[in-house]
Amino acid sequence: MPGELPVVPRHQDQRPYLLFGAAGNAAGMTQAGARGGGRSAEPAAPPRQLIDQLLRAAAAAPSMHNTQPWRFQVRDAGRTIELRADPARQLPYSDPSGRAAHIACGAALFNLRLAAAVAGQGADVRLLPDPREPLLLATVRLAGPYRAAPADSELHAAIDRRHTNRQPFSSRPVPPGVLAGLAQAASLEHAILHTLDHDEAVRVLNLAAGAERAQLADPGYRAELARWAGGQRDRDGIPDSALGPRSPDSPTPVRDFTPGPQSQLVRYAWFEGTPQLAVLSTRSGSRAGWLRAGQALQRVLLTATAREIATCPLTQPLETGDAWLVRDPRSGSEQPQMILRLGYGLPVPPTPRRPPGDILDQPKPGENPPPGNENPGSHPS
Repeated sequence: MPGELPVVPRHQDQRPYLLFGAAGNAAGMTQAGARGGGRSAEPAAPPRQLIDQLLRAAAAAPSMHNTQPWRFQVRDAGRTIELRADPARQLPYSDPSGRAAHIACGAALFNLRLAAAVAGQGADVRLLPDPREPLLLATVRLAGPYRAAPADSELHAAIDRRHTNRQPFSSRPVPPGVLAGLAQAASLEHAILHTLDHDEAVRVLNLAAGAERAQLADPGYRAELARWAGGQRDRDGIPDSALGPRSPDSPTPVRDFTPGPQSQLVRYAWFEGTPQLAVLSTRSGSRAGWLRAGQALQRVLLTATAREIATCPLTQPLETGDAWLVRDPRSGSEQPQMILRLGYGLPVPPTPRRPPGDILDQPKPGENPPPGNENPGSHPS
């Protein structure tokens, strides 16, 4: 299938990622040098510059309130990259279960896979590889030569252009063909994307408004917003420049960050009459399901960006005990993981990101340092 990234898992938990055709060859891939049935030689250790490129791509992924709840460690002379959740960056009020943190880390994992593919490296991915290490969410082993498809390059080029757009969109609807492409992008990562009709969109918008009213009544939630949103920020969180206005006459289809004491005066603007919404769901609400949802989300977001479609998450109902109400009764037993607002909007500024050195854990004494950094105590550039 065109556009599938080189993910060749070995662990049972990764069964949905198996991309093998009937003949035993990886479907939808063109791997350089993949001839015969013999075992390929151990790939050469990747250069330090490549590791930095992969980490920068991973760190460009979206996360709730731009908390960037991930950490990485490089092992096996750079051949294996471990992805871990950072509990210090979890949101205890908005995300007590860690679902949003897992989705964010899944999005970072997809970016890492994509950057590896474009750099000519196949990726052997394992989710939740060690039950004794609950913070270890995935390992990515760079598995040797891979020839990226044009679709891979197109998505990779969208990584730095993808930004959450909390501004009003135009009334121009997203064409059905583009929506079908977004649904296909989700299915490639074993998720489901439903575009809501008018009545369902209104229902979900009302759910979001009700959920947010309840959240804003909680002083702990307001303090959490104040920590991560507003003001001038250069490493994480949402600066004033990325906050959206409020609607003067109807429920605003973006989160209200104004309780933060650092925010500027509230701005008002007219939003589109009925926002176009889509719900991303998975078959499972497990931790592995959340990670798959994150990878599907990022493929959808990058596909939208490549088609000049603006996107904005609208997840307040999913942060409550009534998240199941988001599910369309006609959709069976799917587990909603993300609500997206889609449309056409003006460009918006990016939110800040931490550099690779701030998200890379150094090896413990006796372990191999990352390539190009033989001093375990030094920090990457």
